[in-house]
Amino acid sequence: MATFSEPVRNPVTTHTCFQHLPLVDISGLYAPDLPTRQATARALGQAAHEAGFLYITGHPLQPASFQSLVDITRAYFSQPLDRKMQDYIGQSSNHSGYVPMGEEQFASGSIDHKEAYDIGYDYLTEQGRRPMLGATQWPDFPGFKSTVQAYYREALQLGNTLFRGFALALGLDEDYFETITLNPPSQLRLIHYPFNLAASDKPGIGAHTDYECFTILFPTQDGLEVMNGAGDWIDAPVIEGALVVNIGDMMEILSNGYFMATSHRVRKVQQERYSFPLFCACDYDTLIQPIAGLKPHRADKLYQPLYCGDHLYAQTIQTFAYLKKRLAEGQIRLPQNAQALSSFGHLTQS
Repeated sequence: MATFSEPVRNPVTTHTCFQHLPLVDISGLYAPDLPTRQATARALGQAAHEAGFLYITGHPLQPASFQSLVDITRAYFSQPLDRKMQDYIGQSSNHSGYVPMGEEQFASGSIDHKEAYDIGYDYLTEQGRRPMLGATQWPDFPGFKSTVQAYYREALQLGNTLFRGFALALGLDEDYFETITLNPPSQLRLIHYPFNLAASDKPGIGAHTDYECFTILFPTQDGLEVMNGAGDWIDAPVIEGALVVNIGDMMEILSNGYFMATSHRVRKVQQERYSFPLFCACDYDTLIQPIAGLKPHRADKLYQPLYCGDHLYAQTIQTFAYLKKRLAEGQIRLPQNAQALSSFGHLTQS
C-alpha cells in the first residue's frame, strides 16, 4: 500500500509539491510470483518518481538488530575524543573510521554539528582496492565490529532487494543490477548528534543530495527535512518500524531523470539523535550513464557518463577536511570529469 500527494510539479523537477513522504509496503518484493513483485515495484517507483524520498515497511530487518546497533554506537561515541581520534578517518586508506565534529562541509557552506563512524564494504582482497574500497578501519572496541558488520550485511541484502524493485519499476529485467553490485563501495554511517539544549533552526547536516544510487536510513529521532518540488522543506518524522529510502545522484543518471536525487538536510533538535544511513552503490568501476532505452525526463539536464567510484571519491574530496587538505597540497587530485557538489537534484534553497 502506498500514499501519494497531488502530482503538481516544478518544471525543473519530477517531484510533486508533496507535504508528507509516501509510504510503501515492500513485502510484495519478496513474493514468489512475478506479478506481485511487479505491482509492488510500481508503487515503489511511483513514490520514488514523485518524491525521491519515501518510507518503507514490510522489510525483514528486526527491532533487535536496530537496538543492538544503537547500543554499540552509543557506547562507542561515549568515549573521550582523544580515544576516538585514534580511529580518525584521515589515517585510513579507503575512507573509513571516526569522523569528528566539523570534519564535513557541504556546498551550502554549513559545518555539521555531529560526529560519525564510516564503515565500508570491508573489501579484504588486495587486488582491486581503490580510494573508497578496501579493508575497513575497525576500532579496538568490544563488540563493535561484530554488531555493526551484522547490521551492514542485513541492510545490504535489503538494498539488493530494492535494486530489483527499482529495476522492475524502470521496466528492466529484475536482475539488471546484480552483475554490477558484487563488491560495491556501499558505505554505512553511524551518526551521532549530541544532546543540544540550545538547539535552533541551524542544520545538523547542511542541504545536500546523496551520491550513490539510493540510501536506506534508520533514524532514532526526528530532524530530517526533505525538499519538495516547490522548493519547500518538508518534515520527515520517524515512523516506528519504517525505514526511509531516498534516491541519490547515480540512480538519477541511470534512470535518465525519472528518479531524481532529492535535496535534504537535518535540523538541530534538542534530543540526542542517532542516524544510520546505508548508501547503496554499484561496483567501483561501473560506468554510470542513462540506461539504454529510457527516455529523458528532465529537459534541463543532459547526463554525462561517470564512473561510480570516481564520483564517490570526487564528492568526498570536496566534503571532508582531510581530503581537501591533501588536494590543496597536491597529494591527490580530483578524478577526471568530477562534478561539483550539489550537481544533481533540485537544490534551490539551503
